[in-house]
Amino acid sequence: MRILIADNNVELCRVLQQFLSTHEEFDVVGIAHDGEQALEKIQDLEPDVILLDITMPYLDGLGVLESLKTLKLHTKPKVFVITAFGSDGLLSRLLALGADYFLVKPFRLEVLVERLKQFSSNDTSVIVDEEALSQETPLTAEQRVIEILHKMGVPPHFKGFAYLKDAVLMYMKEGYYAGGLSKEMYPALAEKYRTTMSGVEAGIRNALAAAWENGNTEFIKRLCEPYCEERMPTNSLIIARIVEGSLGV
Repeated sequence: MRILIADNNVELCRVLQQFLSTHEEFDVVGIAHDGEQALEKIQDLEPDVILLDITMPYLDGLGVLESLKTLKLHTKPKVFVITAFGSDGLLSRLLALGADYFLVKPFRLEVLVERLKQFSSNDTSVIVDEEALSQETPLTAEQRVIEILHKMGVPPHFKGFAYLKDAVLMYMKEGYYAGGLSKEMYPALAEKYRTTMSGVEAGIRNALAAAWENGNTEFIKRLCEPYCEERMPTNSLIIARIVEGSLGV
């Protein structure tokens, strides 16, 4: 299944691309960060599925859906709309414009994969290479980290998701310990994302809070046992434990 991701959140696009790349039946053929670019790539690439954000610059998702009808395509792609707003009025409008499915932020990556698989199973033009599917491709360090964050239930569109991912990867590469978070890691992340050290720390904390309250709390407890049976883990603890989980320690 050939997939085009159209979302103005650059980091979310990267997360989706990385996660979908771990499934051999999916091929992310392009990424667009605004509506006009999305239409160009739809016409050039003719994807099977479009993951379409509603709030994009230049031309929003509604405009893309309206313009999609005017494109001369061999096959109309399925459109998965990604939106933070789930009002009945908006959903009715999107349905009328031809949307096939909705994902309301925050969403679980596994739900996206299941829905994509459901659509692909109903498409008789899809040819499955069972031998290729049976061959396991080793995950990269970044993919392993994303997988753990996903299992925790960290919302991928939160800034803290990107901060956590990069913090773990830096830890794995450089080996930060003790005061390394505030002295080295936070400043490095703040410089990369053009924010402040307190912004990085708060972003990670907010992402952890969202996962602790609405995600897979039991998985987080198992990941951090015996140190967080009732309390949300600290930033340093969760980063260290994700590192251990990624390395299989």
